Amino acid sequence: MGYTRAEILQKCKEAFRNIPVFYKADVVNYRGITTDTGELYSELVSGFIIDDLSGFCSGIPEISRSSSYFVKEHDGHYDPGTNRVEEITAMQLYSQCKDNAPLDHIGSIIDYQTPLKNVRADKAGKIDLLSIIDRTVYILELKKSDSTETMLRCVLEGYTYLKTADRKKLLSDFKLPDSCEVKASPLVFYGGVQWAEMQGERPALKQLMKMLDCKPFYLTEKSGKYYVTEE
Repeated sequence: MGYTRAEILQKCKEAFRNIPVFYKADVVNYRGITTDTGELYSELVSGFIIDDLSGFCSGIPEISRSSSYFVKEHDGHYDPGTNRVEEITAMQLYSQCKDNAPLDHIGSIIDYQTPLKNVRADKAGKIDLLSIIDRTVYILELKKSDSTETMLRCVLEGYTYLKTADRKKLLSDFKLPDSCEVKASPLVFYGGVQWAEMQGERPALKQLMKMLDCKPFYLTEKSGKYYVTEE
């Protein structure tokens, strides 16, 4: 089913009524072009956000946890029978950094599945991965190698988690200096659909990412070991 330009923008307006979960809106994950103007859906959605960027950023409330962000039970061990591919990859990355050198560009993985909710009713997910390199802490939105989600979805989900987290408490709970900068970035597989999007002409998406200070990182796996690149 195809949509016109006006229909895509109307869907954006409707989804914008609930900004904390805007990243989950179907329209954010649409692929294809409008039936009347031939514009990429994701470019229209990106442009819509750019036009009200302050509203988007201010519409995501911070949630301060009474419990610690640090979960002492996170040890990198998992049930090999589970089908939760992204969670397994996250734990493998955590264990790799624990046992070996930090990863290029993103540094050491210090946690995975970091909780954001304070109470059960809070509309917040979990941070896939937390890493630190120099004085920058990355909230990494990880996608599995065969994920079909748009890069826009990855960007908005990671940024939403960045705004949701209580930065000062997050750093304190992990015993990190308050001077650290906290950023959100997608961590997707090299050669995957998100990587492919970034190789094309997507000026609105790339402008939005720049405005959100969101730089993507790309993951490859060779012989059971992961590597990270910037392109």
